[in-house]
Amino acid sequence: MEWLWLVPTMPLVGFLVLFTTQGRLPNNLVAMIGAGSVGFSALVALAATFEFVQGGGKPFEQTLWTWIDVGGFTPSVRLYLDGLSLVMVGVITGVGFLIHLYATGYMAEEQGYSRFFAYMNLFVFAMLMLVLGDNLLVLFLGWEGVGLCSYLLIGFFHTDSTNGYAARKAFVVTRVGDTFMALGLFLLYRELGTLEIQASLAGAQEAWPEGSTVCTVIALLLLGGAVGKSAQVPLQTWLPDAMAGPTPVSALIHAATMVTAGVYLIARMHDLYLLSPEAQLAVAVVGLLTLFIASFAALTQTDIKRILAYSTMSQIGFMFMALGVGAWSAAIFHLMTHAFFKALLFLSAGSVILALNHEQDIFKMGGLWRRLPIPFWSMVIGSAALAALPLTSGFYSKDIILLTSFDYGTGGAWFWGLAVVAAFLTSLYSARMIFVTFFGEMQTEPHDNSGPSMWLPLVLLAILALGGGWFGLAPLVDVMPDGGLEGDTHTGALVWLTALIPIFGLVVGYLIYGSKQISVDALIDSKPGEGLRRFWASGWGFDWIYDRVIVKPFMTLARINKSDVVDRIYVVTAALARGAHHVAVLTQTGRLRWYAANMALGIVLVLLVVLEVL
Repeated sequence: MEWLWLVPTMPLVGFLVLFTTQGRLPNNLVAMIGAGSVGFSALVALAATFEFVQGGGKPFEQTLWTWIDVGGFTPSVRLYLDGLSLVMVGVITGVGFLIHLYATGYMAEEQGYSRFFAYMNLFVFAMLMLVLGDNLLVLFLGWEGVGLCSYLLIGFFHTDSTNGYAARKAFVVTRVGDTFMALGLFLLYRELGTLEIQASLAGAQEAWPEGSTVCTVIALLLLGGAVGKSAQVPLQTWLPDAMAGPTPVSALIHAATMVTAGVYLIARMHDLYLLSPEAQLAVAVVGLLTLFIASFAALTQTDIKRILAYSTMSQIGFMFMALGVGAWSAAIFHLMTHAFFKALLFLSAGSVILALNHEQDIFKMGGLWRRLPIPFWSMVIGSAALAALPLTSGFYSKDIILLTSFDYGTGGAWFWGLAVVAAFLTSLYSARMIFVTFFGEMQTEPHDNSGPSMWLPLVLLAILALGGGWFGLAPLVDVMPDGGLEGDTHTGALVWLTALIPIFGLVVGYLIYGSKQISVDALIDSKPGEGLRRFWASGWGFDWIYDRVIVKPFMTLARINKSDVVDRIYVVTAALARGAHHVAVLTQTGRLRWYAANMALGIVLVLLVVLEVL
């Protein structure tokens, strides 16, 4: 594992080469550098996995250099590989490479090919530093890096002002969460004197009793950061608009990188949440609210990418809820399986969109299952895993979360009940997406020009979406406080009901959108139904509230203060300085008698002052 440093270094090298050449390289070479650098990292990560397993799962540390040495504050750039970071590195490099490979074909006709892969490589580098860094300062460097790259990639098609707005929105909203996180890091350093992750976790257990107020405040501040990056309530509004970026960007952000950062942060800092039951409960409540809200919103979307965006918010909500109810390993397990099927879904949707000349409205599609067989079956497999149908990867991970939530204290039944409703809705909107997009009457003639670089990732991800959850996650046994995935101990009706809910949602979806034996048109067209549909489609009105409470008042103040009152102070200061200069210039006449007279007058004044003092 001495070569571990190559895992984040290779994407960084790829970025530097593509950035410095400024688009002068041919597209084939750009594709080799962009996708190849991440592929090389994936191979090194695979080798590290074998060595990690052979070494008995012992954590590995690799110190690269001391970053800062000021007043006893000496954070080091050190890589730390344990079971948790190993899973994250595998997802980022493995799924990330398949997304890069797909993008070589998807973006082939677009302007800015080299710039695109430069941004993508930098994104992967930042995310790898986030999960491998053994210091919260290094983690925060990667944290801010993925925020910057998300801005660049979401606004990649920058000639459209709408895309620029979406990029700025993502940047600003996530900065709100980042501010909370930074405050949490400041407070953590003040209390424990270190930002080294392992040292701070050990110090927290020694310094604070369970229920410590300071620990709770720090844990909640870190949760604020996690909520922003992972698009959870109340900072979730940036994610649907992030669909303005190219589809491979959506796959990378939603499946392998940015939105999983918050889940990783809470899992990595789990000792703080174990010391603060209140903060851990807050994590569970945030996740539950998000998955419930996002599931209803996804059911009413017509843009295929926005459906998947809301489904991402919902699935990340399942992960947050799992962390909050103590299903730590199940949360990371679902993070991994979600990466498989969500990358598959986005890339399949991208193939459909590309074949239909960038049409994204599912009601302008239809009848495509024969014409686009690989995207169709990929979408079916991905949707089955998303809905958690039995024997798919999503079933194994989500089932454990639901069953564990039932045991969470006195409120466990509520967590389970609301999560099951969301699971039903997930299956329902997945069925809606499949039946409307691929069946019925064809609305737009497709033109499938995808090559092996696009369908090969779909095939591999489809295999992972089906079988990726069959073997569990052994590396988490010694990392997570619940001791890993030891097998479910629940029996009886609860297990069967939890497993059958997605199937019930699929059947209802078929009856409504497939065979059309059940009609909901009258309900939707009614005044209350239309109002509810618009409310859900708007994301439950969060953007409307934020626009009126924050954005519009801020814009009004900005217009009032467009000349900037603070600048007035400096303008006046500069004017006084210029005025004094002009007065001083009047004394410079160039006449010798004038200068001599002034010197004499000055001497007289000095003598008078001296005599007065004496």
